[in-house]
Amino acid sequence: MKLKYPPVTCPVLSYNAESFIVETFESIYNLNYDEIELIFSDDYSTDKTVEIATEWLSQDRVKDRFVNVQILRVEKNHGVSANMNRSIKASTFDWIKIIAADDILLPDCLKDNFDFIHENPDAKVIFSQVKLYQDVFKEPNFTTLMPDIFPNNLMKPEFSARDQWEILLESDRINNTPSFFFHREVMEKVGYYDEDNRLVEDTPMWLKMTQLGIKLYYFHKPTIGYRIHSMAINNVGDSVLIQPSLLKGYEVRKKVAHPHLPIIKVWKERSVIFISRLFVRLGLNENTKRNQFFYRISTVYLNPFHYIESISRRLH
Repeated sequence: MKLKYPPVTCPVLSYNAESFIVETFESIYNLNYDEIELIFSDDYSTDKTVEIATEWLSQDRVKDRFVNVQILRVEKNHGVSANMNRSIKASTFDWIKIIAADDILLPDCLKDNFDFIHENPDAKVIFSQVKLYQDVFKEPNFTTLMPDIFPNNLMKPEFSARDQWEILLESDRINNTPSFFFHREVMEKVGYYDEDNRLVEDTPMWLKMTQLGIKLYYFHKPTIGYRIHSMAINNVGDSVLIQPSLLKGYEVRKKVAHPHLPIIKVWKERSVIFISRLFVRLGLNENTKRNQFFYRISTVYLNPFHYIESISRRLH
């Protein structure tokens, strides 16, 4: 029996993506899928993103390809979380696949997701593999798959949403966020993204979902191409030891995770962040073997909370 694939909304979220957005649009245009709504949601770009996108969207072939096309613009920059919410609320269809304007959907992205959903009808939040490329989406520039092996540390099929919530309280173990595919009712249940978190939007969302009993599903197949490049707002590469996302994420974790964690774990994480900030202030943030060595010594072997937590685990 041939599967009937439902319509999908594909919002493209942009901010200063003039060099990449056409390639993102073309990847959606070339999907092996019929019913697609395309949304272009721009967060007040200051380059030519809007002009380039508008010109591409005005083509007759584009109007013929998609069942609907929307353009969402704002008068000032509101951050990623607000842009996510705008595009979700504007979506016509229940199933939604958001993509950043510098990434691409692989040709069978939507079909592969629905083939998985057919075998797992309770799935409303699905992740898959992401292919990483350096600068351009050509095979010589392919670097790795995320994750490269099945992520049993979080996505083991027998784990419940409660199990996943408790694991995510310890740390955000999802490194393949661009593959996120979901049903609208999930966002309605959790109350959408917290717009106070302008850049760190993922960790609070995974915690809200799993705490409310929404299980995260995963299938081991690539569906997204992710571009590593110098212009990405969350991309600083491997040149620094302490990534800015670690420090920004900590401020969010204080609100959404720490109230549910044992005090020993909170103090352990707090001490790691203190040391991380100290390394940055002292100019020790270059990603060298020497700095790596002293950072590990400081955050693990000289960290008393590391030993207190180990003793506590053994006692329990």
